[in-house]
Amino acid sequence: MASSGSRDKVRTYRARMRARGLRPVQIWVPDTRTAKFRAAAHRQSLVIARSEGERDDQAFIDAVSEQ
Repeated sequence: MASSGSRDKVRTYRARMRARGLRPVQIWVPDTRTAKFRAAAHRQSLVIARSEGERDDQAFIDAVSEQ
């Protein structure tokens, strides 16, 4: 359990950030460390690699990617 000192520091920090015009945002993203994620990513990459439009898809990715 957080001490009242920790809570006060967090409250003060958040107040400063809000005063700067910022707001907190929480985003939930897939856990890329799991076997389930790796399997799904691998399966999806195979589907793309085997598609008829693979060359066009890769050309698009290359065109919009920093290199």
